[in-house]
Amino acid sequence: MGELSAREPGGAYPRFSASEMARRWEAARAELDRAGADALLAYGAERVGAVVPWLSEWPVTREAALLSRIGEERPRLFVQFANHVDNATRMATGCEVRWGGDATIETVAAELGAFGKRGVRLGVVGPLPASGAGLLRTAGAELVFLDPAFQRLRLVKSQEELEWVRRGAELTDAGLEALARGAQVGASEAELGALVEGAYVGAGGTTHIHYFAVTSMREPSMRAPAQWPADRCLREGDVVSCEVSASWWGYPGQLLRTFTVGEPPTPLYRDLHDVASAAYEELSAKVAPGTTGSELADAARLIESAGFTTCDDLVHGFVGGYLPPVVPGGGRTRRHDDFVLEEGMTLVVQPNVVTGDGSAGVQTGELLLVTARGHERLHRLRQGMGVLGR
Repeated sequence: MGELSAREPGGAYPRFSASEMARRWEAARAELDRAGADALLAYGAERVGAVVPWLSEWPVTREAALLSRIGEERPRLFVQFANHVDNATRMATGCEVRWGGDATIETVAAELGAFGKRGVRLGVVGPLPASGAGLLRTAGAELVFLDPAFQRLRLVKSQEELEWVRRGAELTDAGLEALARGAQVGASEAELGALVEGAYVGAGGTTHIHYFAVTSMREPSMRAPAQWPADRCLREGDVVSCEVSASWWGYPGQLLRTFTVGEPPTPLYRDLHDVASAAYEELSAKVAPGTTGSELADAARLIESAGFTTCDDLVHGFVGGYLPPVVPGGGRTRRHDDFVLEEGMTLVVQPNVVTGDGSAGVQTGELLLVTARGHERLHRLRQGMGVLGR
């Protein structure tokens, strides 16, 4: 893979085209029309709330509320804190950026009062807290929660979005390649994360996740990557499974891989990974337009017939949220059985094969694009189990 470069100097930010942003707003307003809503409130806080950047190009920081009334040309973007307003003004597209005041939702509620109409039907998207919903209702708003509708809008990616997804996948590849090259006996889990991040932060990437499971192959005690790093350090004879997503401005890739440390896999881990690889091949072969969630779920039978089970979901839609189809394994309740794949969707195929007692497990998989003829790998990293520390 070629060397990654950072954004061009001069203070510019990556942007989508005017036609792409118009496409999004047209789709959003169509959903509001279907719901009979007078206005839209897209809310986010603590870097969560994907619809705010999707419609404004402002990544949520502390808190952001995007308010758009039907028929208005310029939505208002209320931002917390005051010192974030300058950056939001430079980055946000087609919005009037304002400080959110002492309390952002109180400011939004006051803005609704300025509409001059009581009983505004407000379409709400994002993690609005119950206290905020109460304030808006007190201000006379009738709330209609539209998260499922807006989630559907994110399923099929535009060509411009796919360019950004490919960049996120490239950054993710770089992070895991750095781990494979640089991890040595004695490295802590935090240092594994530093290796991964060091490969893409300088190129403008950000961390969506990097999760690790480090345990002994001969006395295993972990079945899946953990969300927070422990203070355990790599030892000869360990196994490391990981889940890594580097993001390009909200468009991440995702890789799942398993490595042994300093020596080949034990028979148990070889068997676990062989089954995981076979499940990945069976699942990915089904990724094509027209495939249903129930057809994807059938691949779990291969894992169960080998005497193993799963902990993580087998498949999930990705980029723009944790999206349908979510296909769990391990006998858990299935979701999205009737969901049908379409060209332009992106999803992660990730069989996490574990022992019945939950003491050992492996992870493999990656982000795929559904194409007219089947699917495309978005990552270039070699598949299979690797060895660290050599």
